[in-house]
Amino acid sequence: MDTTAPPVLVRYFAGARAAAGNTREETVSASSLDHLTVLLSERHGERLALVLKTASFLVDGLACHDRQVALPAGATVDVLPPFAGG
Repeated sequence: MDTTAPPVLVRYFAGARAAAGNTREETVSASSLDHLTVLLSERHGERLALVLKTASFLVDGLACHDRQVALPAGATVDVLPPFAGG
């Protein structure tokens, strides 16, 4: 883990969970969503990387569209892949 970045709890839903090897949640130290997506792609591979490109993110329950905004320590980041029909 990157000790200079704050730890955040990442929770995976639907196709994101499957792409992460059925991981439900994990803790990752990341400074932003961009940083987080790089780390998660390195950890879980190309399948998750593809999902992350189109995923929506909730940070502490709020939609976050700016992938460069700083993540607060202890935040919960929900990874929501595109859903059928939506």
